Amino acid sequence: MATVNAGVVVLDCAEPEKLAEFYKGLLGAEETEVTANRVEIEGPRGFRMAFRRDVNATPPSWPRPENSLQVHLDFVVTELDEAERAIVGLGGRPVEAKDPAGPYEERGFSDPAGHSFTVRLAVAPTAPKQG
Repeated sequence: MATVNAGVVVLDCAEPEKLAEFYKGLLGAEETEVTANRVEIEGPRGFRMAFRRDVNATPPSWPRPENSLQVHLDFVVTELDEAERAIVGLGGRPVEAKDPAGPYEERGFSDPAGHSFTVRLAVAPTAPKQG
């Protein structure tokens, strides 16, 4: 028998309402719970996230080491360029610059509060990640 029945990924941030809007747009999610200090959303496939108010939240600095990766989200997409346009349109920003000469199976971004995440193609990579 499982001890835990369900889980929610919770990100601390200064403005949970704004961060929830970003992820609602990215995931096609709906709000399921809203309080003064927390907003919870659920995507169409049951993926749940919450955003908790912490006025002292410090965004991670990844890929710089001083306040490095605190949590990392990984989202599967079918088309990287389309996903990148949507992310930037919602207020996210790229955090990795890749040489445009070749295709890449994943791209790194940060949400409007500075949390890092990766979007990757739905196909399995053909070679191990280097570095």
